[in-house]
Amino acid sequence: MGSLFNSLHIGYSGLNVSQLAIEATSHNVANADSDGYTRQRVVTSAATPLNSVKGNIGNGAEVTATERIFDDFVFDRYTKLSGDKEYSDYEKKTLNELSSYFPEVDGVGIKADMQEYYNMWQSFADNPDNASMKLALAKQTEILSDHIKQTQDQVLSLQSQINSELSTNIDEVNSLAKELAQLNKSIDAAEAAGGYTANDLRDKRNVIERDLSKLIGADVNSGKTTSDTQIDGTTKTSGSYTLSVNGFNIVDGSSYHPIHISNKDNAFGLYDISYERQDGTLIPMSEKISGGKIGAILELRGGAIDTTTGMPSDGILQGVVSELDAFASKLIESTNNLYAKASTNRMDSNTFVGVSDNTALVNSSLNIKTGTFDLVVYDIDGNETARKSITINSSTVMRGVPGSNSIQGQMEANSDDNGDGNLNNDIDNFIKFNLGNFINGDSSLSFTMNPQSEAKGYKFSIQDNLATTSFDSGTNFAGALGMNRFFDGKNARDIDLKSEFKVNSTLMSAGYTAVSGDNRLAMDAIQQQFEKYDFKMDGKTYNATMYGMYDIVATGVGTQTNGSKIRNDTITAQFNATEQEYSSVSKVNMDEEMANLIKYQTSYGAAAKVISTIDQMMQTLLGIKS
Repeated sequence: MGSLFNSLHIGYSGLNVSQLAIEATSHNVANADSDGYTRQRVVTSAATPLNSVKGNIGNGAEVTATERIFDDFVFDRYTKLSGDKEYSDYEKKTLNELSSYFPEVDGVGIKADMQEYYNMWQSFADNPDNASMKLALAKQTEILSDHIKQTQDQVLSLQSQINSELSTNIDEVNSLAKELAQLNKSIDAAEAAGGYTANDLRDKRNVIERDLSKLIGADVNSGKTTSDTQIDGTTKTSGSYTLSVNGFNIVDGSSYHPIHISNKDNAFGLYDISYERQDGTLIPMSEKISGGKIGAILELRGGAIDTTTGMPSDGILQGVVSELDAFASKLIESTNNLYAKASTNRMDSNTFVGVSDNTALVNSSLNIKTGTFDLVVYDIDGNETARKSITINSSTVMRGVPGSNSIQGQMEANSDDNGDGNLNNDIDNFIKFNLGNFINGDSSLSFTMNPQSEAKGYKFSIQDNLATTSFDSGTNFAGALGMNRFFDGKNARDIDLKSEFKVNSTLMSAGYTAVSGDNRLAMDAIQQQFEKYDFKMDGKTYNATMYGMYDIVATGVGTQTNGSKIRNDTITAQFNATEQEYSSVSKVNMDEEMANLIKYQTSYGAAAKVISTIDQMMQTLLGIKS
């Protein structure tokens, strides 16, 4: 049954509820700017009433919980879009930098250098005996080569730079995952008794979840989601906790599985990422990460590492590297194949590997095709003296006995090449074949004029027999090997004017022979810019001119950069809208907190008035007794 003391308790309960509500409001105000803090509200209910013969008598108020105002559905969207935005921001920043390496829209760059390079060949063709034209061509060739190398170096440097960020970011993921596992342990311990929620610890956990989503696109599964109608209709989850990356569980409750990263077996220092199972087995993971900043890094750098080359087999930057290499390689090989028409006393190839006596040339790493090429000998006056066709088919090898299906065998075959009944003026009487093998497996091929013929002024050249009018329809034997080359190098990383011409540009030839006025080779070089070639890379083939192939590279970079900007604008708008929704639900609103503070202050004052009134009643009662 009720009493004055019970009434005093009711007033006290009101004071207690108001005090706790003010404390919660003060906590909100103090943490208004704390990252990840979720505002809290005190949940109250009527205390258990007293039973009497007259019915239940109220027993005041009590605090049942202090809850976060938090909606898991909104937070899930917010964390996912945080990861998407981090991915998009990083992609946009990197591609903006990449596009600056291709300033073609401003009329400068590799394409402009290439146009001037062919203009120099035209000037050389107009003045084939002018030493100054040779010097001008040499200088422009160096400018073009240097610009190609510089651009490729910039792309590779950017690739290496973002690769270096992988290690730092994976270390941060592991550190956060470890901290998250420890937080789960602390939350379980704090909530073990039941009835209370570790609000501030859960806030810290949400911050880590968001950061892991930004870093690696992590997803959280924390059990059953329920609605809390007492707190603004928000939702919360409870149950088992896992944080995963595309199916790989990084955190299981209070334990975590570190992500391993290593580049010790890669010659270029490229990192590979793997996941450690419970039994210690490492599972490749690089190709499975598609979200957050790390996902963007792998998409740009390339996720899959080719074990043969040590370079990525995919990735935007690697695609640009491959395309530039294909462009430069074709420029080198096709020019060298043409320049082999210039007669000389000796031709030395580049070093090459993987070509044994039993290796079919068309199946080797060299870009040699089936067909025929001619060895042509000229006398001192530029007249053709001898010619022999060398056939390359599917089984032709480099070295063999005279008469065999080999380059050496066909060259040294004792045949009447000129059809004049004289076996002493044929190719085997003029040119010697020499294939050198080195200890490290490299090989080098040389064709040399025999000393007696050289003393009489004889020279020789290699001329591809084209299946059609296209320059790209021959065997490419001289171009693939770099016989009597114009360019040194094999791709965009090392393309350069032949060192001999850099020292002495007057050694350049404008014609097939050294006869004054011969400009046939220079004319072929001019025609090269209009020819279409097959540019092969990573399973793709582009059929285009030299200009066309470079346009493919530059346009691809521009298109990807523009696409990243459009995607970033879209994702940013979505993120801003979701962040605003999340903030409206969970962030501290100072106006609302001030209003609540006034409300709770008024409640506290009213409860205090109840206590003072009861105190006066008790004094009156005690006064009657005295």
